[in-house]
Amino acid sequence: MEISMIKNDQELKAMTKRLNAFLDAHAEDLEHLSPQDEEEMELMCLVIKAYEDKRYPLPEVNPIDFIKFMMEQKGLKMKDIAPCFGTLSRAYEVLSGKRNLTLAMIKKLRVVLECPADALIA
Repeated sequence: MEISMIKNDQELKAMTKRLNAFLDAHAEDLEHLSPQDEEEMELMCLVIKAYEDKRYPLPEVNPIDFIKFMMEQKGLKMKDIAPCFGTLSRAYEVLSGKRNLTLAMIKKLRVVLECPADALIA
């Protein structure tokens, strides 16, 4: 198992192909990999992620803009997500920037919007 850092998109493509082949070969026993196989898989994932994070960084997204976007995508209205905020008026306050999101709100929004919590944290 020789794994090195990815330096260009061609190497990214090769490593992704290698990881997919590995996953296909071990599809039946991913939960019971040998320590060496587990380390190999982890290393492939880490070098792919490191390259993608450096080469294709994701822009910072404002949580309020993200909530509004997800509402639009899912066809939700304020009344649909108001329970996540406690009241409809509080929902308007948060989405207008007058009040901050709380952890309890984030937990509820994560479920309703079907999104990762880190998308809702500034």
